[in-house]
Amino acid sequence: MRRIIMATLVASALVPAALIPVAAHAQSAREVRESAREVRRDQRDLREAQHYGDRRDVRRAERDLRDSRRELRQDWRDHRRANRNDYRRPAYAGPRGYAYRPVGAGHRFEPAYYGRRYWINDYRRYRLPSPGRGARWVRYGNDVALVNMSNGRVLRVYERSFW
Repeated sequence: MRRIIMATLVASALVPAALIPVAAHAQSAREVRESAREVRRDQRDLREAQHYGDRRDVRRAERDLRDSRRELRQDWRDHRRANRNDYRRPAYAGPRGYAYRPVGAGHRFEPAYYGRRYWINDYRRYRLPSPGRGARWVRYGNDVALVNMSNGRVLRVYERSFW
């Protein structure tokens, strides 16, 4: 009888544990959307405070926006941690003579670095914002860079996106 009770307890403890990753993934996606919405709302509040408010209002709005961005970044990290296989890609093979150097906004890539073989076409899968007209998300080492396709200038970089 004792074995039956123990087996039942073990089985009941294992069943909810198998369902947790699915629930956590759905919750994480919702949290990311809500955090992004909150960042947009705080940006709007900051613009209004800068236009209509006094210094205290502007400082408060800047602090709220900074906190919202921090929370959005943390939600993205949680999503990335929960979906490790999406961010595990084959080793990066750069153009001939490639040597990785960290880049930032304003850096100019040579055309070989943002060619078709480095494009990230399914940017939504990696929770990247829409690139906009004339720009593309490009893999550079383990980083992801938003590149202006007409002149090769980097507009934004997310470092260490891939494993």
